[in-house]
Parts: sequence; structure tokens; C-alpha cells
Amino acid sequence: MDLSAFLTPPEILTAQRALCIQPHPDDNEIGMGGTIAALAARGCEIHYLTVTNGDLGAQGAPIEPAQLAALRRDEAVAAGKALGAAQFHFFDLPDGSLESIPALAGRIAELVRTIRPNVLFCPDPWAAYEAHQDHVVTGKAAAQAFISTALAQYPRGTRTQPWQPEAIGFYFTQNPNTVVDVTDTFEQKFAAMALHRTQLNDELLAMYRAYFTLQSQQRAAGRGFALGEGLKVLSPLHLHCFVEAPQI
Repeated sequence: MDLSAFLTPPEILTAQRALCIQPHPDDNEIGMGGTIAALAARGCEIHYLTVTNGDLGAQGAPIEPAQLAALRRDEAVAAGKALGAAQFHFFDLPDGSLESIPALAGRIAELVRTIRPNVLFCPDPWAAYEAHQDHVVTGKAAAQAFISTALAQYPRGTRTQPWQPEAIGFYFTQNPNTVVDVTDTFEQKFAAMALHRTQLNDELLAMYRAYFTLQSQQRAAGRGFALGEGLKVLSPLHLHCFVEAPQI
């Protein structure tokens, strides 16, 4: 048996279907927009799941939460389509309200078992200094769903059929083990980000461009391409009682 396979991140660029899970309506674009566009260009069917409605994310002038939530839903669809996303799913939970990892994991698992993706993506809930509870709960719930959807009776009372995705990729991570070439999709990422007009003004976009340009250059260094996005990619084996997971 080749034990090295246990310590190797699974391949994600050959996925035929991906579920990109974001706590708020702009996280996918900011966290991994170049990767989403690269996957879509390879023929991967991209699904978006937006967990909260983003109704607390008012920037500048006050706006009614319900009005903001509606605007942000429209922005999420427009930005996702700009990257090549095909299907959009919304849980519409109140922004800043996420508490129960098991409850959210069950809902995510039902969606996973329905659309049957090869790979999931979500924020890294174990990132150092991540203070936003929505990100922590969403990431841990996605990970719980990822390792549980192959169980016949999970979630309790389910009528959907078991399904096991092959990989989960964590974005907003400090410990990437996979770097995706986004040289050709970097501008597409920023075009999509710019569609989140309620969140990103010209000043913020310019700051993000400078930051992600430097980060992407560093990620790509020595790899034969100019710009890269980093993900921590793990298999189901790696996410339960596998003490070497931080080293993969």
C-alpha cells in the first residue's frame, strides 16, 4: 500500500461539479474568485450556497435590512454569474445569527446529497484570529456535512441518498497546500468583486487589488505561473481523527 496517498491533498481541478459555500454574499469572490472562474473554464458546474442574507452589512448611508438583503442577493447572483456559476442556493439566515454548527451542517448535507458535488469550498474556520462567528460556524458546518453525507441516516430523518464528495477546499486560509493558477482569471475575480456595490467602493477595491496582487505573486512563486490562489484541500479521511492533517 502506498501510504504517501494518505498525506497528499486530493485533486480539485478535475471536479465536474463544485459547491462554493459562503457565509455572506461576497465571500466566494473575495476568497477564491479566481479559482471559481478557473474551474468554470474547465467545464466544472459551479453551485453557490449563500448562508446568510447579509442584512447587517450596510456600508455608508443607513439602509433598511430587508432592502439591503434583497440588493445583496442580486449582487451575489450577478457576481457568481460573472465567474461562471450556474446554480444559486440561499438559506437566507439573518446576518450575524449563526450559532448551531450541527443544525447548519444538516441543512448543508441535504443540499450536498441533492446536487452531488465532487468538491466543496468554504472559509477556513480554523484560521488564526478569525473573529467572525458566521465564518467559523459556516466552515465547521460545511466540514461536518462533508464527512457525514455518506452516512445513510444523516441528517436524521433524511430521505435523500448518501453522497461523498471527494475533497473540501478551505479559502481564507493561512496554510494552503494547493495553489491554483489564476493568472488568466485574476481580472475576472475583480470584475466580479466590483459587482458587490453595497460592500466595495473604489477605495476598498483598490486596496484589495494591491493586497491580492502581492499575495497571489507570493503564492505562485517558483511554480511556473504568475498569480495563484491558495486553498487548504483535504479528503474525508483527513477531517476526523487524523493528527497529520495540519501537515498535509
